[in-house]
Amino acid sequence: MYRVDLNCDLGESFGNYKIGVDEEILAFVTSANIACGFHAGDPAVMHKTVKLAIENEVSIGAHPGLPDLVGFGRRNMNISPEDAYNMVVYQVGALNAFVKAEGGKMQHVKPHGALYNMAAKNQMLAKAIAEAIYKVDSQLILFGLSGSELIKAGENVGLITASEVFADRTYQADGSLTPRVDKDALITNSYDAIKQVIKMVREGSVLCQQGFDIPIKADTICIHGDGVHALAFAEEINKQLEACKINIKNFGNS
Repeated sequence: MYRVDLNCDLGESFGNYKIGVDEEILAFVTSANIACGFHAGDPAVMHKTVKLAIENEVSIGAHPGLPDLVGFGRRNMNISPEDAYNMVVYQVGALNAFVKAEGGKMQHVKPHGALYNMAAKNQMLAKAIAEAIYKVDSQLILFGLSGSELIKAGENVGLITASEVFADRTYQADGSLTPRVDKDALITNSYDAIKQVIKMVREGSVLCQQGFDIPIKADTICIHGDGVHALAFAEEINKQLEACKINIKNFGNS
């Protein structure tokens, strides 16, 4: 029996601006990556999302990003490793306070957007992020792009790591995600997205944009909570994974 964790980026509303359908989508995922106020989210949203995750028995992770609300944390910034370290410690600590206040326990950390993608290729940034997580809590699991520098850095520092794959993103030959500025970066057809997921889980490979299969490790699948059809897709991917005898189970419950 194959098994995989299903994670979703949540808590990305801010003030009067509502993004996603967090309460509904929590019924279909096993891990929640909650925004920590830099790229999205605010204290009230963090608190509410933590409570919802605990009520739904969904494992909680911090989703630290770059300080870029306008760009939703998806624009690269010229930050130093020290900057990355401090940003991650600050944001993980903030979310962890809400988790503890509600009697929960944080499971993982998954960097967001541009911070995630920069750390996937930049060894120094990856090392700084991994060290920040380890020093806050060495028991936290690091979610990172499969085959990335971030996963390597996490393993080197002594963290448990979960290799992440994306349902709705295309891949390049080096294993990186196709940049969002490219027209073929996103997979908008749910059939194609689910077909890619099943291939990654069962075969350990994905068809890259250059036209050939590359190896990939799928411990956890990311589905984005801010898409127009996010809820319907979450429901459908659950149905199809179960039909293919792929058990959806939280990564931390090995």
